[in-house]
This record gives sequence, structure tokens and C-alpha cells, in this order.
Amino acid sequence: MSLTDQVEAALDTIRPYLEADGGNVSIEEITPENVVKLKLLGSCGSCPMSIMTLKAGIEQAIKKAVPQIVSVEAVNLTDIDDPNAVLPENLR
Repeated sequence: MSLTDQVEAALDTIRPYLEADGGNVSIEEITPENVVKLKLLGSCGSCPMSIMTLKAGIEQAIKKAVPQIVSVEAVNLTDIDDPNAVLPENLR
């Protein structure tokens, strides 16, 4: 199983939680240094809590399932202070 397949399998374990809030993620790249670069989709792309979701949820799930991954980054993270950031309905 390729590294990408392993990371996808780990993401599949948490996708239902992301989708419940109207969001999702896609793998943009896995670097030679084993850093996973993700694109936040749907409401995850505009949610100011995305950094916490990314680090506490997504990164932990991937690193637990695929120990050789050193970190997870988002290519389009919304800053928590961004005036355009929007919380999903159930988090307001």
C-alpha cells in the first residue's frame, strides 16, 4: 500500500466528522520529507477553527495510522482572526 493510500485510509476514518460540518479535505502532496499537504474543502476552508481541527484531529489521525508522517499542513488555512472566516451553523 502506498503512502498516499495509507494517508487516504486515515483520512477516511475522520471524514464523516468533517462532512457532518459541511467540510472535507483532499491530499495536495506528500513531500519527500513526509509532510502531508492538505487542501481544506467546503466549510473547513473558511472555518476559523480549522487550525484546531487540522492539528488535533486530522494530524493526530494520520500520524497514528502512518507513523512515518512527520507533520500535516493545510495549503489554504483560514486564520482565526480572518474577518471573512465563517463558523459552520452547528458551531455558532
